[in-house]
Amino acid sequence: MDQKLIHEIENWLQQYQGTITAFSGGIDSALVLFLSRKYLGRKRTLGVISNSESLKDKDYQLALDFACKNDIQLETVYTKELSDLNYSTNPANRCYFCKTHLYNALDKIKTKYPEYTILNGTNKDDFSDYRPGMKAADENEVKSPLADLGLGKPEVRELAKHFGIPFWNKPASPCLSSRIPYGNRVTANKLEQIEKAEGVLNDFGFNNVRARHYGKSCVIEVPLPELDVLKIHSVEIFPKIENIGFETCIIEEDGLISGKLNQALRVNNG
Repeated sequence: MDQKLIHEIENWLQQYQGTITAFSGGIDSALVLFLSRKYLGRKRTLGVISNSESLKDKDYQLALDFACKNDIQLETVYTKELSDLNYSTNPANRCYFCKTHLYNALDKIKTKYPEYTILNGTNKDDFSDYRPGMKAADENEVKSPLADLGLGKPEVRELAKHFGIPFWNKPASPCLSSRIPYGNRVTANKLEQIEKAEGVLNDFGFNNVRARHYGKSCVIEVPLPELDVLKIHSVEIFPKIENIGFETCIIEEDGLISGKLNQALRVNNG
């Protein structure tokens, strides 16, 4: 591990009196929270996670376990973004409204820690995709240590592995709302169906999955190398997913494509 980089990370964090990290349960924000705890200490480090309907329960439980094992202060907030029509109508900038709700909640917590700085887990690679939530971060003066230090996903995983974070290689798990095509309403029922469908796939040994919600149809994605195995198990998987509330279950032949629903935006924008 590059000791110069580790020293740069420590120096970056030490410029702040304390930090409040927006913790999603993913590896990026987990690393930021872990390093804040490591270099600033327990009293100067706080993690905040939103246990909303769009977060998988197992990711929430993972976050709680991570904070407990690393002696990190963690607060849970309930942002209730589904009650906001700007979010639930699922416009292309849905993520902006989600993050706005989150950062507003963090700002309220910050009143108890006025000298602390709010951080997130945005890394360098996030700038290569459509991420309207970044605008909300800018508006709320949220800092992004990973991006500031030029760290992309590979470097994040390497650092997490170096520091012994057990889920350093955990597949990316965007919020459940990202499985619903833009313009189709986001509801608690749909999010629950998506979580259950992906849980079925997990039970069959597929860890990196997406269950796209197309109304009556569920389109499931796994990485291309796992496609043949998925097809073998489809006779067992399809009925389980259909019992969740779908009429049909379809395998995406192109495999798992992260940010797939953003592709339509790029096409429409020329």
